[in-house]
Parts: sequence; structure tokens; C-alpha cells
Amino acid sequence: NNKKLAAKRTVRRSFLKNTRTKNRHFFLRKRNIIVIMTKTTSYPIVGDESIMKPKAHGTSEIPVQKNLRWKCDPELADRICNFNRHYAEHSGYFRNDTPFEDDMRSTLQAGSDITEITFYDSNTGKPLFIAPRGRTVDQFLNESRNHGWPSFRDEEVVWENVRCLPNGESVSIDGTHLGHNLPDKTGNRYCINLVSVAGNPVKEEETK
Repeated sequence: NNKKLAAKRTVRRSFLKNTRTKNRHFFLRKRNIIVIMTKTTSYPIVGDESIMKPKAHGTSEIPVQKNLRWKCDPELADRICNFNRHYAEHSGYFRNDTPFEDDMRSTLQAGSDITEITFYDSNTGKPLFIAPRGRTVDQFLNESRNHGWPSFRDEEVVWENVRCLPNGESVSIDGTHLGHNLPDKTGNRYCINLVSVAGNPVKEEETK
């Protein structure tokens, strides 16, 4: 019995040694059963073109909310979110036409209990991005300023509600045009229109 058990342990160690990769995690359960859990998710999560098929209001079922955050222009937002696949708000819109930067800095100032801001779909109010994550607010804003639009990284995307199409277009699962994925040397960078993510949480909007 001891020899059989030792042989099983040897086989098990050999299996783990030969199959372990940085993308895999192995967990041992009772009765010498090896359970393999693999991290298979890679980013961005790609969606089908059908997400952006014509609907009741352009590519969406509903128009943008009336009272967008950061004083974003609802008419501009509706055009970009629902009747557009390629164009964007002008470079620097979030800096020059809205109080977004000042609001983000004041909300996330040192000593505040709030460390992240959630960005909601301007149509549906669903969460799409949460930032900053894995970096400071200054790093987030500096990168966004350098490129002209709010710029998010993989860990800042709410993938339950966001997809990227094969051509790089970033969209919500409900058909809202958000922007584009423009990868750089550090990874995916989602260059997003502020007017597309200036919505209010659904419950908040419904009570207004």
C-alpha cells in the first residue's frame, strides 16, 4: 500500500511539473483527484457585430439620459452613442468642456474614503468602467490627457457589460458606441468618449 501511494504521488508530482504554466492553477482534492482550473479569459472580450445592429433608437433601444454627469452635452452624446460607429467627441473634450478632471480629483482627494469612480452607460445606466485601478488618479488623468480622451486599461473595464468588436470598436452590450481599443506597448488601452460613459446609475436616473 505504501509503495502504491508513493507511486501515485510521484505520478502526480510529475504531472504537475510537466503541465504547469503561468496561466494555470492546480488544486488537489480528496482521493488523489487532480482538478485543473485554467485562466482562459483573455482581453479584450470580443463581441459580435450583431451587438450594433439597428434598434429602436439607432444602435440602442433608448436615447441617452437627459441629465448626464459632468455637464456633458446630451445632444452630442446621443449622436455619438447611438448614431455613430467611427467618430468621437473632439480631443480634450473631457478637459476643456466639462468639469470632469476637477470633479475626479476632488472626489478622490487624499484622505477620502472613495478610491474609484464608476462610469455608467449614458443610455442604460449600467456600469462600464471603474477607475483608477492599479494606478493613481494622477496616472489615469495624465494618460487620458496625453491621448485626448479618457483612457482605461483591462482591469478598469466592467466586462460583464462591455465588448470589443474585431475592428477594435468598444461598445456596450446594449449597443452604445463607446470608443476604440488602441493598444500600446503596455497593453490594451480603451480610448473612450466621456459622453458615452456619463450616465447615472439606473436606480438614480429612474427616481429623477
